[in-house]
Amino acid sequence: MTETETIAYDVVVLGAGPVGENVADRARAAGLATAIVERELVGGECSYWACIPSKALLRPVIARADARRVPGVDGVAGPLDAPAVLAHRDHEVGNWHDDGQVAWLDGIGADLYRGHGRLSGPRTVTVTGPDGEQHVLTARHAVAVCTGSGARLPDLPGLAEVEPWTSREATGAKSVPGRLIIVGGGVVASEMATAWRALGSEVTVLVRGKGLLPRMEPFAGELVAEALAEAGVDLRTGTSVESVRREGDTVVVVTDSGDRLEADEILFATGRVPHTDDIGLETVGLEPGSWLSVDDTLRVTDSDWLYALGDVNHRALLTHQGKYQARIAGAVIAARAAGVPLLETDPWGAHAATADHAAVPQVVFTDPEAAAVGLSLAEAEQAGRRVRAVDVDLTSVEGAVLYADGYRGRARMVVDLDSETLLGVTFVGPGVGELIHSASVAVAGEVPIDRLWHAVPSFPTISEVWLRLLEAYRG
Repeated sequence: MTETETIAYDVVVLGAGPVGENVADRARAAGLATAIVERELVGGECSYWACIPSKALLRPVIARADARRVPGVDGVAGPLDAPAVLAHRDHEVGNWHDDGQVAWLDGIGADLYRGHGRLSGPRTVTVTGPDGEQHVLTARHAVAVCTGSGARLPDLPGLAEVEPWTSREATGAKSVPGRLIIVGGGVVASEMATAWRALGSEVTVLVRGKGLLPRMEPFAGELVAEALAEAGVDLRTGTSVESVRREGDTVVVVTDSGDRLEADEILFATGRVPHTDDIGLETVGLEPGSWLSVDDTLRVTDSDWLYALGDVNHRALLTHQGKYQARIAGAVIAARAAGVPLLETDPWGAHAATADHAAVPQVVFTDPEAAAVGLSLAEAEQAGRRVRAVDVDLTSVEGAVLYADGYRGRARMVVDLDSETLLGVTFVGPGVGELIHSASVAVAGEVPIDRLWHAVPSFPTISEVWLRLLEAYRG
């Protein structure tokens, strides 16, 4: 190829993370010539700096916690071998090499372009490679922006000189910091506090709001906070950072109450920003650095060729939800390319990402785990729905009692009283992450309460919480 050669494709994908890989897969399955552009590692944020490494760090933590709660094996649950945990993390991310992911792309027949891709006009992407070479890619049918998001850092004087951790450094650290301050109260803050405290750090968490996990039911954050405190985490709510600086190897933080805190590292887990600041949005009339608004076919507003999938559309910043969007968008692009005259865009249709609004599942891998799908009680009430929340203590379930001595957990389902279907479900407790898909099926399927009564949970499993919830609702 020459440095200025223009190559035509049916579909061009910006970003080769899980979302980009999935839309490329669906496009290739439909017989569409597809190019995918990646400036870092094929596999993206989730594979190397987020989902996979964080869960590799957390799995030994949860396994040890479970063992400590079971008579007969609690004696083997001593301190974690931190070097072994970190080595396992490195293995799970392929030591930050993407050979396997590249081989998978080759296997589906997508062409990979390494380098920085920017829109350079309608249906056109210019890729600047690592050696400065350029390729101009044109798309007959669609360009899909799947560039993800990055950590948002606060506007604090001198922060850059402090060299703070973001989620990337927190999941990729090569050693255990003696003292770690975490700023934030969401998923990243909660999971990293769980992991690094168990690996030996003295952890302080500074939360500006009232508690942890503010997007879930209040009891989720309360139970996780209680467990973190018992593990020795210093959790301070209603606290903001006024200043931060380094004095030698020490990070010094001053809070809004005037407290001075010291640590070896500081992690800011204070939100995300879209990776759209330098992808050429201005060349197609869009604002660089903005979230991209899309319809339920994932097509960017007022465009007939540009799609935005995953974090960049700000609908649900979760890997699995972005992959769902990619499957929907792939079907949409294929149908439009084939000239299908009428797409199935009604709610829950083949060409509509309805779950983004009604059935987004999430698991927080803390100890205890927190898992939820659909609307919380507050969200349902704010939407004007006539609802009833049903709460059950998980210790009422024999499976939970057998799972662990001293089991603590809670479940809630939010019932739409007009349709008698579920709008949302939340579980908190050890091992509940594996329950959430059953709840997702119930919510997405709009399964009536009367039919759920006939879905018999096996005894003695934690899934019997479904029976307890239905019994509580029926009275």
